[in-house]
Amino acid sequence: MAQNPPGDGRARPRPQARTRRALSLVTAGVLAAAGVVALAGNAQAVGALGDAAAAEGRYFGAAVAANHLGEAAYASTLDAQFDSVTPENEMKWDAVESSRNSFSFSAADRIVSHAQSKGMKVRGHTLVWHSQLPGWVSPLAATDLRSAMNNHITQVMTHYKGKIHSWDVVNEAFQDGGSGARRSSPFQDKLGNGFIEEAFRTARTVDTGAKLCYNDYDTDGQNAKSNAVYEMVKDFKQRGVPIDCVGFQSHFNSNSPVPSDFRANLQRFADLGVDVQITELDIEGSGSAQAANYTKVVDACLAVTRCTGITVWGVTDKYSWRSSGTPLLFDGDYGKKPAYDAVLAALGGSGGGGDGGGEGGGACTATYARTSAWNGGYNGQVTVRAGSSGITGWAVPVTVASPQKVSAVWNGTPTTAGEVMTVRHSWNGTLAAGASTTFGFTVQTNGGTSAPVVGACTAS
Repeated sequence: MAQNPPGDGRARPRPQARTRRALSLVTAGVLAAAGVVALAGNAQAVGALGDAAAAEGRYFGAAVAANHLGEAAYASTLDAQFDSVTPENEMKWDAVESSRNSFSFSAADRIVSHAQSKGMKVRGHTLVWHSQLPGWVSPLAATDLRSAMNNHITQVMTHYKGKIHSWDVVNEAFQDGGSGARRSSPFQDKLGNGFIEEAFRTARTVDTGAKLCYNDYDTDGQNAKSNAVYEMVKDFKQRGVPIDCVGFQSHFNSNSPVPSDFRANLQRFADLGVDVQITELDIEGSGSAQAANYTKVVDACLAVTRCTGITVWGVTDKYSWRSSGTPLLFDGDYGKKPAYDAVLAALGGSGGGGDGGGEGGGACTATYARTSAWNGGYNGQVTVRAGSSGITGWAVPVTVASPQKVSAVWNGTPTTAGEVMTVRHSWNGTLAAGASTTFGFTVQTNGGTSAPVVGACTAS
């Protein structure tokens, strides 16, 4: 990050399943079989942002602080919305190895255990960084420092082996400004440019399954700093140094807006043969302007095939390291901001999905996400949201291509004509302005692979 915020804080959410009422049978025999068991078993894994991203082949995560998990609203928002978490500070060197070769993982373990219990992925952050080092590291001589660095990487990655989808192996190793030079740090000053390569090679020997990332800020557009990182990654790929991904922190405000070449910059890194990840996203502002900027970022990621996921740096504005700039998707009371609706629409909105603002009274939108899948079938969920005025009923067409068949629907009443199933409200037709409800369905794929097409919502 550009500055060292208290704890370098960054986080993420995922929605709690609502009680499923008025279950409608399309095929009674199937409902009694494994499909319905799967529905109930996956109830705790439903998530709006996470599932919408998953339907696009990506994850949507948040940075998480262990000491906030005991706050009910924090945990429930996290669980309800996100499918990946990044510990804010709990995996950093000073947190896990404050004394040499004496490791404490309790706080980080709490986050990882929580994530695993909710079916979330975990990003590891971070192994080698110039900041938040315990006092014993900097005085070490070169040989001792190399040993300590490699031991730290080995011990931490071994502890979490198999539990981390991507590691920030090295963080923020380049200077700010126009020089493109390496940042002064104990590692750079004593081990030289080769410390980054050595860290990645050590990391690969420990965990061959995790993605290994370089992570930095102010590299979102093409500039001297991003060019220097680009040349390093290009060199690593040419020489077989094991780097799998590059993280773009993406902290934006009026003085550092989303760059016009953001998408092109992500693409040029992807063209080197690495994944790109948006790792610490927050955008200061409010209302429609903030929402539009979030949309730019999400659209850029979706346009780059190797952009594998987005992490916002926090669950709620009140705990953001930039809280005065209100940069996140949830306000201090965990209310969904216009930016939230914009992100959800950009990820998976169909039928003109969005937050409803600017629509005529009585309009509605429908947003689809796949919530779970297994060999031979999957569950889909559609979120119906009222526009700027309340509605008393809704209908949404869903097209499932043959040979796939819908076997069950809940929270809605279906009628079918050919491959088009129109789902109308049951108990949940009346929605206040901006309010939402969901309906879901089970599909038996029968060898088909096409995603369902969710049409425009019609309100009454």
